[in-house]
Amino acid sequence: MLLIQATDVSSKYSDRSRTQYRRMAEYIYEIARARAGNYMVFAPSYAYMQQVYDIYMDEYHDPAAEEVVIQSGNMREADREEFVAKFRMKPGAGEETDADTAAGTLIGFCVLGGIFAEGIDLRDDALIGVIVMGTGLPQIGGERDLLRGFYDDAGLKGFDYAYSYPGMNRVQQAAGRLIRTETDRGVIALLDERFSYPSNRRMFPREWSDIRTVTIDSVRDAVRGFWKDVIMD
Repeated sequence: MLLIQATDVSSKYSDRSRTQYRRMAEYIYEIARARAGNYMVFAPSYAYMQQVYDIYMDEYHDPAAEEVVIQSGNMREADREEFVAKFRMKPGAGEETDADTAAGTLIGFCVLGGIFAEGIDLRDDALIGVIVMGTGLPQIGGERDLLRGFYDDAGLKGFDYAYSYPGMNRVQQAAGRLIRTETDRGVIALLDERFSYPSNRRMFPREWSDIRTVTIDSVRDAVRGFWKDVIMD
């Protein structure tokens, strides 16, 4: 497994702009173009997902090379099953590709903490990449602020218990869609500079200790180098 973290993009509310959305879309493009296969992209909210999706479709999507699907907020059970079935049936998963083509690629845009972030089992080549945009922090609200105050009053770090821990749990759940068996191989990309903060690194599971940092200029070589090594094994 290749675990990478981008240091030159942010999903913080104060940083949200077309420039940042476009950088997220560019990362998706570079990672998916490294190898044909099925990828899931997780966003912190429906609104954020839509922004990145629209830019990706306008500037990067090649309908002859890939299929792109997106989660909606009112999906019926049949719609959910059809969404997941695409990943299990998509031909060409795991085939080597070059810089200009990714025939057989499927990209699914989903929401962190949503119906596709947990409870689905995509084994082997059904999924070869998970891209997580943002740290998964829950939306600030009265109930969570009460929880924060409770832990602060107890002498603990209230923000961590109310926001950081639930956020990192969402991120790990999404990342867990990739590795389902001992033979699964793939890329997990964490797209947010905040993943490099010591406070967030301390919440990483032990098996994430070999995480690599990348920028938009280096991510292509990092991902392609990983797939080259996998092929040679």
